[in-house]
Amino acid sequence: MGRVPRTSRDETTRIFALQEEVEQLKEAVTSHAVVDQAIGVVVALGRMTPDEGWAALREVSQHTNVKLRSVAELILLWGRRGELPPDIRAELEDVLDRYGPTQVPGAPPLD
Repeated sequence: MGRVPRTSRDETTRIFALQEEVEQLKEAVTSHAVVDQAIGVVVALGRMTPDEGWAALREVSQHTNVKLRSVAELILLWGRRGELPPDIRAELEDVLDRYGPTQVPGAPPLD
């Protein structure tokens, strides 16, 4: 039987570092897709450009102190379930109103 070469400690450390980097890249790709889809929802809802949709999503995140990816996930869930947390809904309506009057579907009627 031949000897199996032993991996050096440096090589093992490098392998673990690369595996971690691959996992982080997978997460980034998934996160990017979620954000892009939410931008699409905001663009359609607010009748705005993709750049404006990105800015609107970022503003909602900043003004509600909720991570951008979380806001994006909530908007996508809202698209499927019709439910959006009141603070996110209110901020989204405020941001969209700056681009032109819009009422988020499912929101209480404006007085």
